[in-house]
Amino acid sequence: MTLAYDTLAHDMTGDGPAVVLLHSSVCDRRMWDPQWPVLADAGYRVVRCDFRGYGGSPVADRPYSDAADVADLLAHLGVESAALIGASYGGAVALELAATRPDTVTGLALLCSGMPGHVPGAALRSFDEREEALFEAGDIAGAVELNVETWLGPEADDETRERVRRMQGHAFEVQAAAEEDFAPSAARVDLSRITAPCLVVSGAHDLPDFREIAATLARRVPGARHLELPWAGHLPSLERPAPTTALLTGFLGETTTAH
Repeated sequence: MTLAYDTLAHDMTGDGPAVVLLHSSVCDRRMWDPQWPVLADAGYRVVRCDFRGYGGSPVADRPYSDAADVADLLAHLGVESAALIGASYGGAVALELAATRPDTVTGLALLCSGMPGHVPGAALRSFDEREEALFEAGDIAGAVELNVETWLGPEADDETRERVRRMQGHAFEVQAAAEEDFAPSAARVDLSRITAPCLVVSGAHDLPDFREIAATLARRVPGARHLELPWAGHLPSLERPAPTTALLTGFLGETTTAH
C-alpha cells in the first residue's frame, strides 16, 4: 500500500534494523552527512528527516508536534521500531518519542541533547536575548554568526563552520518568510517511562545548560549511561565526525543486531 506523505523531507538508505537521525535546530538533516553512509554500510536501515521549517521541509501551516511528525513519517515508511540518534533539539524530540512510545524505540543516543520542560539557565537566556535582538534589528547574518560561534567547539574547522552557516542561514530565511509562525507543541514527558538503552553524550565546551541536562538525564532515564567528550562543543558529530560515528556505531552494536 502506498501512503501519501508530504510533511517532512527525508532520506532512507540501507537495509537492516532501523536507525533514525534527528537534527539540531542549528542545522538540518545534512548535519548527518558524515554518519549517513557509515551507518548504512554497517548494516542499518538509516532514516533522516528535516523538521518543519528546516532543510527541505516547509513551515507549519497549523499547530503541530515534531515528535508526532516523526512518528507519522516512520509509519509511512513501514518502520515499526527504531533506534533514535538525536542532536540537541533532535534529542528532545527523541526523548519524547522514547517516553510516549517506549515499545517502538530500541535504543537512544543523545548528543548534547535538549530536554522537554528544561528551564533555560543564564547562559542560554543570554544567547536567546542576543539572537532576538539581532532578529529585531534585521541582522540575519549576525544571528547566523552568533549561532556558529556559540554552538561549534574548538575542534570545528572552517569547512564545518561554513556548513553550519549554510544550514542555519537557510532555516532562518525559510522561517522569516513564513506568513504565520506556529511553534511546535511542548509535551509533558515522563522520562521514567523510557525503556530503551540510552547513551547520553555531553561536550566539555558546551553551554552549561546542556551539560546539566546530560547529568539530569543520566539520573532520570532508567539505566542511562553518561559520557562527556573533553574536546566537544555542542555539535560533536560535525566537530569530530570519525570518533563520534565510531561511538554511535559502538552503541548501536551493543543494543541492536545489524545485518
